[in-house]
Amino acid sequence: MQERARETRRSLMEAAAYLFARQGYAGTSVNEICARSGRTSGSVYFHYTNKEGIALAVVRDGFATWPGLAARYDDRTVPPLDRLVALSYAIAHALAEDPLTRAGARLWAERDTINARLPDPFVLWTAAATRLLAQARTEGHLAAHVRPASTARTLVRAFFGFCALTEALEGPDVLTGRLADWWHLTLPSLQRDPRPARVPVPHRTGSGSRP
Repeated sequence: MQERARETRRSLMEAAAYLFARQGYAGTSVNEICARSGRTSGSVYFHYTNKEGIALAVVRDGFATWPGLAARYDDRTVPPLDRLVALSYAIAHALAEDPLTRAGARLWAERDTINARLPDPFVLWTAAATRLLAQARTEGHLAAHVRPASTARTLVRAFFGFCALTEALEGPDVLTGRLADWWHLTLPSLQRDPRPARVPVPHRTGSGSRP
């Protein structure tokens, strides 16, 4: 029974994420979520209470927590700043192609229209960036004026705004290419001895997959 309940919740969330990403929160109805997931409205109200509950789950359980995968970028043989760049590419890829991540980003942008308090989705992103910048300082790679915590906070906010504006103006397909331009401007200001920015791109696991 527990496995069936988990499968129901997963199918509802995936259907909702797809619709939220394409149509926005206001443009998506519970009936549409049910139709796409093949579940009844009773399932929605049992597992999530209402549409707000599903939106909250998409942001809380998907968009706000997936950067915990940053552990994949903990290879100490790779310079921390290179790992920071690689992590940004994984995030950009998810923002461009992963329905759950795209839905979370759109819901966050539309949070004032949702009758639920959405969690701050950038806490783990900022923590991961702070950790990598701190490692860069320990290894002597970080410029003396750079403070890991405040810099990470600024980087995450600037990065998310850059991704959102790039997609709005040019579409998601160009996002990873434009990110190289962003890092060529940004990375030298972080480095102790600036050098041509290296922009390692993580291996893509397939269209629509999470990094």
